[in-house]
Amino acid sequence: MAIQSKEVTNSEGKQYHICCGKGDVGRYVLLPGDPFRTDIIAKHLDNPVLVAHNREHKTWTGSLNGVKVSVTSTGMGCPSTAIALEELIHCGADTFIRVGTCGRVCPESYNEDLEGCIITGAVRDEGTTVHYVPIEYPAMADRHVTDALAKACEAKGYNFAEGIAQSKDSFYGQHDPDSMPASDRLHERWKAWEKSGVMASEMETAALFIISSIRGARAGAIMAYGSMNDHTIDLACDAIKILIENDKKSGK
Repeated sequence: MAIQSKEVTNSEGKQYHICCGKGDVGRYVLLPGDPFRTDIIAKHLDNPVLVAHNREHKTWTGSLNGVKVSVTSTGMGCPSTAIALEELIHCGADTFIRVGTCGRVCPESYNEDLEGCIITGAVRDEGTTVHYVPIEYPAMADRHVTDALAKACEAKGYNFAEGIAQSKDSFYGQHDPDSMPASDRLHERWKAWEKSGVMASEMETAALFIISSIRGARAGAIMAYGSMNDHTIDLACDAIKILIENDKKSGK
């Protein structure tokens, strides 16, 4: 039995931050960071309806293959991602796909033919998840969600790599390390990620994978290099459709 967190609700009985309740969201949820991206992703759902928008968390609910599917923005970084995920789980969601953007890290990731990366695991280079479990615990994507993303990618013929992401807390620590007093440490660690084949740098997947693992949920992620593109959203939606059909067959 997975350990569940305590519910914190507002005066209307909704989740305190995302302002959603049971029945407002589907079990399958797409997770962009940017609330404005929820509007774009919602157009890929059938009959989307705006459910709530509070702070950085904006939620739409529609359907795919006749099954309720939602999209909720997490905001930037692991702390707000953790809040959104905990509260979505309280609402009944159990399957998540992060849809976002990332930077390139290792030499292989700089192949200009690559549109992005399907994230298989995350370097926990952030401070949120140590409040959940010791750092030795791995941040891993669910293999069924990853497989659905890979199959969707193969079917469409899009060029996405598969690999590990570095989840960090500081955007400017990556892009302007020399302005930081800890610049030597930042440079040293970045070289380690380059040499160890890390394919992406972003700010959310460690929290997504850790919390999903300990709460008994499933999570995966697909990230576009640079700017968001329709292919990334297409693959995330196609993967959800695959998971829906697989769950129907297995009776989940």
